[in-house]
Amino acid sequence: MSSECFPMTALPHTSRLFADFLGMGQLAEDAPVRSWYGTGYAAAAVSDPDRLANALAAQAKEFGAGEAVFENIERLRGGARALVTGQQVGLFGGPLLTLLKAATAVARAKQATDQTGVPHVPVFWLATEDHDLEEVDQVSLPTKHTLERLKAGLKTDAPVEVGGVVLGAEIEAVLERACELLEWSPVCDVLRECYVSREGYTATLGGAFARWMTKLFEAQGLIVLDAAGREFHALGKQALRYAIEHAAELEAALLKRTAELEGAGYHAQVLVVPGHSLLFLVDESTGARSALRRSANGEWKAGGKAYSADDLLAILEAAPERISPNALLRPVFQDVILPTAAYVGGPAEVAYFAQSAAVYEAVLGRVTPVLARFSATLVEPAMAAVLDQHELRVIGVMTTPEELAQRLGARAMPIAGKRKLAAVGNAMDAELTALTEYLSAMDESLGRSAMVSGSKMRYQMNRLRRMAATFELQKEASLRKHADALALNLFPNGHPQERVVAGAWFLARYGDGLVERLVTEAADACGGHVVVRL
Repeated sequence: MSSECFPMTALPHTSRLFADFLGMGQLAEDAPVRSWYGTGYAAAAVSDPDRLANALAAQAKEFGAGEAVFENIERLRGGARALVTGQQVGLFGGPLLTLLKAATAVARAKQATDQTGVPHVPVFWLATEDHDLEEVDQVSLPTKHTLERLKAGLKTDAPVEVGGVVLGAEIEAVLERACELLEWSPVCDVLRECYVSREGYTATLGGAFARWMTKLFEAQGLIVLDAAGREFHALGKQALRYAIEHAAELEAALLKRTAELEGAGYHAQVLVVPGHSLLFLVDESTGARSALRRSANGEWKAGGKAYSADDLLAILEAAPERISPNALLRPVFQDVILPTAAYVGGPAEVAYFAQSAAVYEAVLGRVTPVLARFSATLVEPAMAAVLDQHELRVIGVMTTPEELAQRLGARAMPIAGKRKLAAVGNAMDAELTALTEYLSAMDESLGRSAMVSGSKMRYQMNRLRRMAATFELQKEASLRKHADALALNLFPNGHPQERVVAGAWFLARYGDGLVERLVTEAADACGGHVVVRL
């Protein structure tokens, strides 16, 4: 078993904001990014740790938690701090990055405890209040030649919160297919235990996900939290009330932050416009979750109905679970409930925090630090052998299968052929550069013509290289097969593996020890993207 690391910026589509966040130490002292993010670990606390611990213990019992979880809950009761992460409740546990987030929270909680002398415990926050069912009703598992996306086809009559969607008979067929792809490993028994209803247990999308994560990280004491219910909303009421009573000020602060982001050359993750609010309202009759909008006269609207601020405050008192935060308020709502020392997030969440910081400052008078989650590509032995055979690194695989096949074909060419193509190409490039400079000095239009002609010649030279590589691919069919296999397993559909392939796939093949391996790798993470050889 081994691992290697390369910079996060080597991953395709890394945003400039995330790259600058990772490199804050190298930025100028007055760089705007420095003012948007907290650092280190916060000395956070909550007003009623007993009430929080009691609510967490009740959920932990419902999720089938083990002794280590209850011990961590008691640590929170006694004044411990929380290292928090979270994720949408994707079908069958969602993509690999879910496991990576949880592993990071576990590893960072231990490190924070060691560094500060104050107990820190890992908490996994379930995003059960989202209403985009289509986004979470899917999971992707590799077959021999393709990536198969499985969908349960869950349906609701209204855009309700996804966590409460009941899993009925439709889950059986998709679970059967998933277990075929997972080769009926022991993980399938765990999935069935979590995702199939039985006497005394009604499986929901959120509840099944919670049981799954609780089971996987049982030994590490990961506390799984679903805040959608009344008790947790009552604990977080401060943030929700502030968003109602100070909507105009929060809107102004967020519009200012958007201008600052754009002025610094970044873009805002969440579009904030006049009338924008940070809240959703659940209809008491249909269960539909709708965004609350605020008009210039202070009236609020959601789901075709109008409300005054006093109406919303009354709802908050009587049924706090009906009012929920949006993506920018959610971290603040979370940190009113939990004694959060730091939040572990992926690239998009880190970008959200640049905006959420404006809300933090207004509601809590501080900004919770955010830590980048462990980012990794897991390389199975068969893929490692192919990489080694072709002297490739994982970063070189992050391209299209066609481009990768061309590279393998070019590598397979006889040495003499490579040398001839290189010699001709280099000589041609040098002569064309010299000629273009000479003609440009004589006449500007001649120089432009030389540049155009030179580009055409270089194109034809590259075309000749591709033709030679394609000839080698046709001679040796295994090269294309290797390219397809590497792309499928390490960069599926043009995306990093961690974002696409289900974590259950790796658990099925490498067992319970995989979780502890990921925790160990997360603790040693280099700050970049880690290639983990299994």
